[in-house]
Amino acid sequence: MKSSGVTVVSTKEEKKRFTDFIYSFYKGHQHWVPPLRMEQKKLIDTDKNPFYNNAEIELFLAIKDGKEVGRIAAIIDHRYNDYHGTKTGHFGFFECIDDQHTANLLFRVASDWLRDKGMKDVLGPSNPGMMDTIGVLIDGFDKDPYILMPYNFPYYDTLIKDAGFEKAMDLYAFLIDTETVDVDRMRRAEKVVKHRMPNLEIRPVNLKKMDQEIKMVQRIFNATWKDNWGFIPLSEEEFATLGKDLKLIIDTDFAHVAEINGEPVAFSIGLPNINRILKNMNGRLFPFGIFKLLWGKRDLHHLRTALMGVLPEYHGKGIDALLHLRSINKGLESGHKTVSEMSWILETNKEMISVAKRMGGTHDKTYRMYSKEL
Repeated sequence: MKSSGVTVVSTKEEKKRFTDFIYSFYKGHQHWVPPLRMEQKKLIDTDKNPFYNNAEIELFLAIKDGKEVGRIAAIIDHRYNDYHGTKTGHFGFFECIDDQHTANLLFRVASDWLRDKGMKDVLGPSNPGMMDTIGVLIDGFDKDPYILMPYNFPYYDTLIKDAGFEKAMDLYAFLIDTETVDVDRMRRAEKVVKHRMPNLEIRPVNLKKMDQEIKMVQRIFNATWKDNWGFIPLSEEEFATLGKDLKLIIDTDFAHVAEINGEPVAFSIGLPNINRILKNMNGRLFPFGIFKLLWGKRDLHHLRTALMGVLPEYHGKGIDALLHLRSINKGLESGHKTVSEMSWILETNKEMISVAKRMGGTHDKTYRMYSKEL
């Protein structure tokens, strides 16, 4: 490995340095939450992560005086390009010291690799795909992130823009809590929706039939989001992997399916915000972290509505609000203040933003995606 400059990551040891960089880089930061190391390793594992069945990645580390000072990945998601009819490359896993020269070098080597592969523009950050953790935090730096949401230093927006990128899309996070939500208004709306659709029922996700539930979620998710900015249809293997990862933490009080005449038409998955536990585990699940996670999960009263889908023919009928209300009611029943983050929501998704505001939600954080012509 070079003593200075930017180098390609290829060996097992270099990949470990790539994934481990964030733990030293953010060490001691008040609001950064160390992600599980085993999950970070899996994200770049081209053999084990099903994302790479249709994608390529190249990793780069910036070195100064023999020490890592930044990193970036260049990514080509062939499904994204096939679906959108583009030749778009992506950058991801971007971290960097507050030095424009270093940032420029990282973006240059990633862009050169993408250009050599025939890409015409670059979009990011996606880590690694558009359906994974995406975006750069641009406000709300005084708060911890919720589960599977990014956190970064405030200067990243400037580094990226001064490297020649411009804003492609902003993503919003709204906060809703049981103390401020307009429950009466929500329940009046519930009566209206149920009057219009008397055969509508909402049930918890069935963890004993997780394989069937995952296939249902995949079908509705892909149908719901197919016309949205940045979307790519996820495979059955990717959803199966996601289901396996989330089964350990899903709380059925906050994971629901809406059915009409017994047929699923919508779902909502709220994940307990285990970041409050991960913060004190330094990214290590073993040997004792697993017990901290399982024990601490019982007392979590913060969650993130991370996945939601309503079949297109049922859009605008209030089913999404009813799914949120079900989670709110479960929070009220617990006797504790329950806070839910709805994230992320595209800045162009006026319908979902309106739903969040009608429920008493407040715009809490903004995340940004960037693009550049190559």
